[in-house]
Amino acid sequence: MAAHILNGTEIGQQIRDELRQQIQELKQAGVTPGLAAVLVGDNPASQIYVRNKIRACEDLGLYSERLTPPATITTDDLLAVVGELNRRPQIDAILVQLPLPRQVDTRRVLLAVDPAKDVDGFHPMNVGALVANRPGLRPCTPAGVMELLARSGIEIKGRRAVVIGRSDIVGKPLALLLLHQHATVTICHSRTQDLPAVARTADLLLAAMGRAAFVTPDFVQPGATVIDVGINRINDPATAEQLFAGYPQRLEEFRRKGSALVGDVHPDVAEVAGALTPVPGGVGPLTIAMLMVNTVQATRQRRGQPAPAHPSKLAAVR
Repeated sequence: MAAHILNGTEIGQQIRDELRQQIQELKQAGVTPGLAAVLVGDNPASQIYVRNKIRACEDLGLYSERLTPPATITTDDLLAVVGELNRRPQIDAILVQLPLPRQVDTRRVLLAVDPAKDVDGFHPMNVGALVANRPGLRPCTPAGVMELLARSGIEIKGRRAVVIGRSDIVGKPLALLLLHQHATVTICHSRTQDLPAVARTADLLLAAMGRAAFVTPDFVQPGATVIDVGINRINDPATAEQLFAGYPQRLEEFRRKGSALVGDVHPDVAEVAGALTPVPGGVGPLTIAMLMVNTVQATRQRRGQPAPAHPSKLAAVR
């Protein structure tokens, strides 16, 4: 029996709809949340991500700016850009789109962002709040995963969770959020011995390593919930033929477009898992929704605004 598909697009829209009334309340109090996105260079994927984030701001009525320094920018010059955004009172939220060019010291740049405006949750102060399970701005993708699980009625407490991937952006914070929700958590990576066997112990399997279709059915305990955080573009016809052998519609779409987006989870996992997030339309929409949540949260904290009269139904990470 095919897995139940967890609709991230639908849940992301629920969260946005809940935020609209909060944003209207802030505007009535004379406060418009403001987000600045810093996009260095012309990386096509980064351009798409930032464009989607700006569109979400426009849809919700938030003030937004997109700053586009050249790919040749130095670390010091980018630090100056961040410093100026830190000082501007109408900017409540700053995101620096990663990856940055090689000549830029990414750690120095992320450290320079005011923690109160760090809506990506990357600053060490916000990381420390996450580790200690204290209130703070959480990384958007892990927070989105937790919200997806909560709103889909997926039990976390007491379950065995396996996170494949140990990045600072997704794997580590996701493991901590699961731990705070009383899951028993294992983090796997490229040096894990017999990775499929470890993965098969999971009631909740979360793939976040950035390798197309890496998680195959032999990684999955029958009936497990599988969350696919990866997003990878494939262009090779032979790869598409292999991945989409049992999915003629997806193969036809690949042939028409010449490329396809796939996750870190092989499509055939749908025949084993109990529940599964699709790519696209799974975790991605939740990432942007939680960025909007963080922007509103940062605005309230920075500007001393009271708790919302119509709070969101956020259950997992606040």
